[in-house]
Amino acid sequence: MPTSATPQDRLPAPHVLDNPVWAALAGPQRHFAEITGRAARFHTDVAPFVAVADPGDPGSWVDMGRLVGPGNIFPLTGGGALPDGWAARRPLPGVQMVGTPALRGETDAAAELLGPADVPEMLELVARTQPGPFLARTIELGAYWGVRDGGRLVAMAGERLRPPGWTEISAVCTDPEHRGRGLAGRLVRQVAVGIRARGDVPFLHAATVNSGAIRLYESLGFTARRSTDFHSLRVPVPARDGLA
Repeated sequence: MPTSATPQDRLPAPHVLDNPVWAALAGPQRHFAEITGRAARFHTDVAPFVAVADPGDPGSWVDMGRLVGPGNIFPLTGGGALPDGWAARRPLPGVQMVGTPALRGETDAAAELLGPADVPEMLELVARTQPGPFLARTIELGAYWGVRDGGRLVAMAGERLRPPGWTEISAVCTDPEHRGRGLAGRLVRQVAVGIRARGDVPFLHAATVNSGAIRLYESLGFTARRSTDFHSLRVPVPARDGLA
């Protein structure tokens, strides 16, 4: 006679995208990781992201404090209750979106595969457009494509997190003087070609205040998977004996 399942047994297993930074750093992007116990972060010149294996495990947060250092501030994507002494600063609501079969990968004749020599221009474009974190070695995380106008880089998009079976599209940005030409959508489709070619599914994140970007991604074939928060956290500083 089969044993009946308990309510806990019937709970759905966590999805890899519920904790994509940890899944990437503990998996395909392990070579970019600094790991202390059950906490991990990217090399600091690659990306600013950190993660714990299980946000519900107090020991993971102890490891995070050891990894990042008391008093230091770091970004964290995701929700859930924080342990005592940990406080979120400047939380920003966001949405995680995944590519559906309607997302069409399409090569673009105007798109140029960017390389290390292009990083100074990429950093300048990021400074003008503020699409999110992009550092000196972020380009090593995947393929980045750009469009030039008169030899000047005016739009780009590329690959960032790589949890197993998935690839995040990131750094989607267009110079303000060149918006309205459909460059962002064209580059997202270009990036999707490479992601699909290796059998991964594209996904991305957007701030909920960026309604224009969300509408664009929906028109391209992305759908919202879940809400998420972008936090800035400070590692607690232990109180010294005799001091508050």
